[in-house]
Amino acid sequence: MAKKKKVEAAPVVHADIVNQPITETIETNYMPYVMSVIISRAIPEIDGFKPSHRKLLYTMYKMGLLSGPRTKSANVVGQTMRLNPHGDASIYETMVRLTRGNEALLHPFVDSKGSFGKQYSRDMAYAASRYTEVRLDKICNEIFTGIDKNAVDMVPNYDNTTTEPTLLPTTFPNILVSPNMGIAVGMASNICSFNLAEVCDGTIALLKNPELPVDKILDLIKAPDFSGGGMLIYDRAQMKSIYESGRGSVRLRARYGYDKENNCIDILQIPYSTSIELIIKKIVDLIKEGKLKEVTDVRDEIDLNGFKLTLDLRRGVDPEAVMAKLYKLTPLQDEFACNFNVLIDASPRQLGIIAILQEWIRFRMGCVGRELRFELQKKKDRLHLLKALSKILLDIDKAIRIIRETEKESDVVPRLMDGFAIDQVQAEYVAEIKLRHLNHEYLINRVHEIESLQEEIKNIEETLADEIKMKALISAQLTEVKKKYGKPRKTQLIYADTLEEPAVIDTVENYACRVVLTRDGYFKKITHQSLRGNDEQRLKDGDEILWSEDCENKDEFLVFTDQRRVYKGRLADFDPVKASLLGDFLPGKLDFEENERPMLMKIINASCSGEDHIIFIFENGKGVRIPLSAYETKSNRKRLTSAYSDTAPLIAAVYEKEPMDLLIVSDVGKGILIKSSLIPEKTTRTSTGVILYQLRKKQLINGVYYGQQLERSCSEKEAVELSAEKLKFPLWDRLFWCPI
Repeated sequence: MAKKKKVEAAPVVHADIVNQPITETIETNYMPYVMSVIISRAIPEIDGFKPSHRKLLYTMYKMGLLSGPRTKSANVVGQTMRLNPHGDASIYETMVRLTRGNEALLHPFVDSKGSFGKQYSRDMAYAASRYTEVRLDKICNEIFTGIDKNAVDMVPNYDNTTTEPTLLPTTFPNILVSPNMGIAVGMASNICSFNLAEVCDGTIALLKNPELPVDKILDLIKAPDFSGGGMLIYDRAQMKSIYESGRGSVRLRARYGYDKENNCIDILQIPYSTSIELIIKKIVDLIKEGKLKEVTDVRDEIDLNGFKLTLDLRRGVDPEAVMAKLYKLTPLQDEFACNFNVLIDASPRQLGIIAILQEWIRFRMGCVGRELRFELQKKKDRLHLLKALSKILLDIDKAIRIIRETEKESDVVPRLMDGFAIDQVQAEYVAEIKLRHLNHEYLINRVHEIESLQEEIKNIEETLADEIKMKALISAQLTEVKKKYGKPRKTQLIYADTLEEPAVIDTVENYACRVVLTRDGYFKKITHQSLRGNDEQRLKDGDEILWSEDCENKDEFLVFTDQRRVYKGRLADFDPVKASLLGDFLPGKLDFEENERPMLMKIINASCSGEDHIIFIFENGKGVRIPLSAYETKSNRKRLTSAYSDTAPLIAAVYEKEPMDLLIVSDVGKGILIKSSLIPEKTTRTSTGVILYQLRKKQLINGVYYGQQLERSCSEKEAVELSAEKLKFPLWDRLFWCPI
């Protein structure tokens, strides 16, 4: 049998591998996407619109929806796709936010009919576009003024089948009147809304005095104004900083009323930055956790009359105290973070209020100038025609004779041009005049029109040449806008320095308990009633009790760790356990850093005083006493860093209520006994202290004993045992006693 010939596989030919630097890849592939997102999607321009808003509104304008009946939203969405290549869902979602029904804007641009959801609700869905109807709201007359008079540039759409405006020539600073939020690549924009009347007043003042200081603007444009109302906690210094830099945050809180008859609180307005679902969820969680026992029920009562969230109260509860508690624990008080990033000439810039208004004035001056030049050319063209008519009027019979004697129609215009020394455009106009217009009244009216046009042309030319007149024209338009569309503020201002917070009711149950902390960080809160049955503590293998103390459930505590941190907690936040359980792992509950372990735990209650001390003994033999008052904080901070000096590792932290004996032991089996009152007190937490134990080279402190530990170490009966297990002394008689 013949052997089969082995066929070798063809060699694999690899394409040439091209090494491309990552910087080049980013520049050619990533940066165009970044710029597209920033410029064409996420950041609003000086007219106050993003491209998606602008395309939608302009489509509705071209559809004739500025007047007349409403049309189906689906119709508008379909037409908008000629300008916006995105899907119908995203276009309709853009429309929803602009509608009157959604209540997201102080001055909606779309007059809507049907269900469009609500800005203050995350779950209240809007109806499909085939069910709802829309048209442009009246205020849109102000955003399209002059758009057909070359007020702004028109550019081709994405497939070059039509054109669209690059900006809308708004007659008021819509950039500050309509709220806008966008997240781009590497930057974001979050512009709050301001009251239209106040913005118009501030802009007029800036037109009159370009050097207007921020304080004057603050007097006119007082603060943000949100469509959802609510109350803004006003801090003038903070507001001034936002107006200058374009960055900062404002605090908002809900408005409420108390129904005495039904003993319930009605929340009527909530912060713009939150939703009713988030508020309800947080309140329900607090009720389940037992932290809001004053409230028995919470329910959504939104109806055709508007927003309403009702909280049923227990009998005898103070509603103001309940609201003070809710403001602290729920989104009923929230912050709106301001970040005024605006596209100026296709470049993103973070601007303050005055800078934004100055840019808008520059933009509006350009729009008005282009509109006036358009009008000027129209009037000049009309005057040019009427001047030809005036020449004809001098000898109307001659004109008629020329027309009658001309054999061909195509020769009428040339013969009129020759007979009256006029150009072709003028001759065409004269030739088209009807016989019925060759009467005295018509001719007299045309003469008067010539005089009127000449006066109007003169006025327009003077306005274009004079910046002050241009600004006066813009001011007049702003005054008219304020008169037509101005509304009172919806967001009430409450001043931070006059705000009186009612005392929050503490509903935490109080009872006697014992707290236990082990060396490995396990924490137990055990009621005295539970201890009567069994007080034997269960511990992990190799673990031991580091600290134990009787206290009350309402007490707070401090935990000092080996990483120079102090953690603050409340015993009420821990569930009571039995002694037979391991308890809570304290580093996990207090968010310790990795490998961080507790050194001292101290209950803070009425028995503690600011004159009490924490004694720190370090490995290098130094020690210091820090007053307990140094660890008090005005805010409700749960972690404090730089709790003590970092010059040497900490060996022990000791709480001192009264002077005590301290036994400080070195690693060579020697010790020194001192009175704690002799250790110098330092008010600065990071003080290094003084030398308590003069160590020789390479010697270190490895133990500190006080209280019961010290009593045990001094017992002759336990001396040998302690020398081996506790103090780790080679021999007990080597201990050097030095009371000072």
